[in-house]
Amino acid sequence: MELKILKQDFSIGKLYDVSQADLQNEFCFFAKTDQENSLVCPTEFMPDDMIEREDGWRAFRIQGILDFSLIGILAEISSLLADHKIGIFVISTYNTDYILTKAENFERAVRVLADHGYEITH
Repeated sequence: MELKILKQDFSIGKLYDVSQADLQNEFCFFAKTDQENSLVCPTEFMPDDMIEREDGWRAFRIQGILDFSLIGILAEISSLLADHKIGIFVISTYNTDYILTKAENFERAVRVLADHGYEITH
C-alpha cells in the first residue's frame, strides 16, 4: 500500500463559528457536530481567533481511492504506530484516509510504516 507524504504543516482547532473556516483552501477538513466546529488545515490558513488550537502536525494519506469494502487498513496502521508509542489523528474522506502525527514523531512514523512494507512517496 502506498502512503503519500504531504508537505504542509497542519493545525487542528475548534472554531467559534463556521464562518471562520476558509473552505476554499486545499486540504481543509471541517466538521460540525452538536458539540463543536472543528477545522484541520495547513497552519498558514488556520484562523487566529480560535477556541482551541494545536499546531505542529504532519500528514500522509493512503494513495488511491479506497473501496468501502476494504477492512482493517486504518487498524493496521494505527496498531503499528501505537506499538511504537506514536499517537495519530485520522481524517477519513469519501476517497481515502489521512493520518496525522505530531511533527516530532512524523519521521519515526514514516520509518516504522516503511519497515513494515508500506511504500512511502513524496
